[in-house]
Amino acid sequence: MKHLIIVFCALFGLVDFAMAVSHYLKNHDEWFGGDEARQVAQNILSHQSPNGTWPKNRDTGAAEFDGQSELRGTFDNGATVDELRVLARYYHQTQEEAASLAIIKGVDTILKAQYPNGGWPQSYPPGKGYSRHITFNDGTMVGLMKLIKEVESSEHFAFIGAARRQSAGRAFQQGVDCILKCQIRIGGELTVWCAQHDEIDFTPRPARSFELVSLSGCESVGIVRLLMSIEKPTRALQEAVDAAIAWLRKSKIEAVKLTKINGDRVLIQEKEADGLWARFYDLKTNQPIFSDRDGIAREALSEIGFERRNGYSWYGPWAKRLLEKDYPEWRKNKLSEIADF
Repeated sequence: MKHLIIVFCALFGLVDFAMAVSHYLKNHDEWFGGDEARQVAQNILSHQSPNGTWPKNRDTGAAEFDGQSELRGTFDNGATVDELRVLARYYHQTQEEAASLAIIKGVDTILKAQYPNGGWPQSYPPGKGYSRHITFNDGTMVGLMKLIKEVESSEHFAFIGAARRQSAGRAFQQGVDCILKCQIRIGGELTVWCAQHDEIDFTPRPARSFELVSLSGCESVGIVRLLMSIEKPTRALQEAVDAAIAWLRKSKIEAVKLTKINGDRVLIQEKEADGLWARFYDLKTNQPIFSDRDGIAREALSEIGFERRNGYSWYGPWAKRLLEKDYPEWRKNKLSEIADF
């Protein structure tokens, strides 16, 4: 299923996204009309926050929750988008009104949360902290855009009405425009993206103390995949993808692998290793950077403490398939479709 092709950097770290509800989407359509799906749907409905979103890092379909007013929903870590997908497939089979109302509420919140410039914050309302920034971290904005594309075109969301589907289509295009504006230019050359960008002027921004302003070797892969999924790419979109691919190629760290020695994560040289990408690269030197919770940039994984070294995803093979297979196929299949503005 195409909507599952989202790069979550934490999949290569210690954060467990298995708690999310995406595993229900592997079931066949008939399952969504059965008793088990009915209970799952009721559980998911009980976890919807008052503003229409869902909390992160939990399987909201596993059990009912009776403290709805205490819930704080988010778009972070894949929250909200898969709850809406599960409910949409459930409603497609059952026509249960409670599911349709929850879906409409959730979709309306996503559309309302989008900034006029096309970006999305990490959560809604965005607040005054780093969650207000345009958030690519862990696939947040990419995940929202994939969902609203389905709202626009999938039969599972047909009930939502023409007006909302058209709004979703416009929101998707505004999101694409925002992505192109956020792409970082250094020395006159387009590169990739930061995990967060300013919601006003699109400049790269930090998030948590150890998530510094940088070029992202992970989130940028998900952004490129989203841009490559667009049926009729413009010349500007082609240039954005080509530039990001060029950066990913030059920024690959060859002949290294991540391993554990005595329970500690260590980067080692290995001639036959496929190589990796760092999570963060310095804007000036294009070298990998790492940080403890003190927010000080360091040049090597070994220079930060055990807790952050082993509790975050600093390296991964994120761009391997993109460079070796997907991008060449995209160039071959889409090049003739490129249209000027």
